[in-house]
Amino acid sequence: MEFATLNDLYERVLPALKLKREEFRSAGEKYINEDDIWEYLKINKWSKANDLSLYNIVDDIIKCNASDIKAWLVKN
Repeated sequence: MEFATLNDLYERVLPALKLKREEFRSAGEKYINEDDIWEYLKINKWSKANDLSLYNIVDDIIKCNASDIKAWLVKN
């Protein structure tokens, strides 16, 4: 599946991002939001990858952990 823009892709995976945000909130990580997850993965994981599938992107969202995102947020 191909997307014309990053915004189109973001909209497509937004349900997975919201689900992950809720998982983090349930674990006490109240300040991590969908944009934080998206930006972290876009910069740290997907910028180095070729030919990502929608499945891989959603899988990365589901598997990411709050401690990595928190460390990245502190640096940025």
